[in-house]
Amino acid sequence: MHVPIYAGGLQLSCVVAGMWRMTEWGMAPAQRLAFIEQCMDLGVTSFDHADIYGDYGVETLFGEALALKPSLRDSMQIVSKCGIKLLSAKHPSHTIQHYDTTAAHITASAETSLRALRTDYLDLLLIHRPDPLMDFDEIAGAFTRLREQGKVKHFGVSNFSRHQFEALNRRIALATNQVEFSPLHLAPMFDETFDGLQDVGVAPMIWSPLGGGRLFSGGDASDAEAHARLRAVIQRVADDVQRPFASVVFAWIMQLPCRPVPLTGSGRIAAIAEAVAATEFTLSRTQWFDILRAARGHEVA
Repeated sequence: MHVPIYAGGLQLSCVVAGMWRMTEWGMAPAQRLAFIEQCMDLGVTSFDHADIYGDYGVETLFGEALALKPSLRDSMQIVSKCGIKLLSAKHPSHTIQHYDTTAAHITASAETSLRALRTDYLDLLLIHRPDPLMDFDEIAGAFTRLREQGKVKHFGVSNFSRHQFEALNRRIALATNQVEFSPLHLAPMFDETFDGLQDVGVAPMIWSPLGGGRLFSGGDASDAEAHARLRAVIQRVADDVQRPFASVVFAWIMQLPCRPVPLTGSGRIAAIAEAVAATEFTLSRTQWFDILRAARGHEVA
């Protein structure tokens, strides 16, 4: 199942497969292709990348797999990001880790991603992080030229504040703001990020919906007790609805009226299936607020 994420016509699968750990999965090209096909069989046709993932290596790994069956490209949506320059042996000219949202870097990064991914176009390109030196007009101009050249179809941002999003959105229509959100990181729910996106009809993409795995473990010693209480509540809800723990977390996120589209981060197809299962049920309002109360550690005032 696909969902429109803004009025500009882009649709993504309800769950997006995040590729940022692909270099850690130890898969041969044929295994990567099999994983991609298994995701697509589950209805997960959208794949999230960034130029820097895997020390600038993930896009190449994905492109190698896609080259084994290029016909898949017409049935998938590829998302990538740009705007961060990492210290890397692959880029010796980078003498300090920094942001670069100049038109020249946006264009060069997009073209490098296209070559690595072995595709003629990106469905969606995001600015990875807000840059203190970013010029909204320059970014909009670079996006416009990439669209005119047929290299990128849609544009968005990641980790932007509401005001930053709206400032760029006034210059060029943005498809999404990809932000961190989970029961362990609630800020976008209360800092106007989600409210602002709902207001303009744009669905956020959600990274780290399971708290980077911390929902399954004790986390830092200082947070262990609070995390244990939260896990217990989520597990109780999971038992009540007879669904996996992770599915309940994804369902809790996807129930927000701004229509979030969560990313996975796993190379296990079973984990992708649990995320997809969240589209099959809805929590009661009581169950939803039970998890929020446990996440915040206090009652709704």
